Amino acid sequence: MTVLTPQILLGAYASGVFPMAESRHGPDLYWIDPDVRGVIPLTDFHIPRRLRRTLRNGPCEVRFDSDFIGVIRGCAEHTGSRPDTWINTEIEGLYNALFDTGFAHSVETWQDGELVGGLYGVALGGAFFGESMFSRARDASKVALCHLAARLCKSGFTLLDSQFLTEHLRQFGAIEIDRPDYKKRLAKAIKITAVYRPELSADELEAFMQSTTQTS
Repeated sequence: MTVLTPQILLGAYASGVFPMAESRHGPDLYWIDPDVRGVIPLTDFHIPRRLRRTLRNGPCEVRFDSDFIGVIRGCAEHTGSRPDTWINTEIEGLYNALFDTGFAHSVETWQDGELVGGLYGVALGGAFFGESMFSRARDASKVALCHLAARLCKSGFTLLDSQFLTEHLRQFGAIEIDRPDYKKRLAKAIKITAVYRPELSADELEAFMQSTTQTS
């Protein structure tokens, strides 16, 4: 039996596959290589009008990589609308180890000193592979996604992989592309020398919002 390591995981991402467990308490991991892939084009990112107001004046504080363990646990927890997840304890351990190597990152939203939402993913070259997100307060994960997209654009990333297309992600401009198209985009993206930089000024965030498509 092959023991998965951060290095094996990075190699899998570079070839276009990613691991998932069947359930939160399922012991086995499976490599996923979808026929169609969800991506969010960074050059055509959408921000709903109401969310723009939240980004400018909302109650959330956004942090980066300050509580990766808390974010992945938040993504793994069951909720009323999500009775089970694909993140088991092995997945948690793998991505925590990948975080220690500097390839995995979290975007976190905080209110009154409490973690209320966020997302995590993997950065490799000019590609960012979004893994999962969670929210315990209104718009918490949406705010995290917008902040992530702004920083990826600033840092020179060209591919934001969402794995699958959902209605939640469609509002941000997510689309589906077939596997051959995805593999071509991936091959180009991972050759780019992009450095994930969490620093972003209020003026830079505003400029990013102005450059995006506004939706109702």
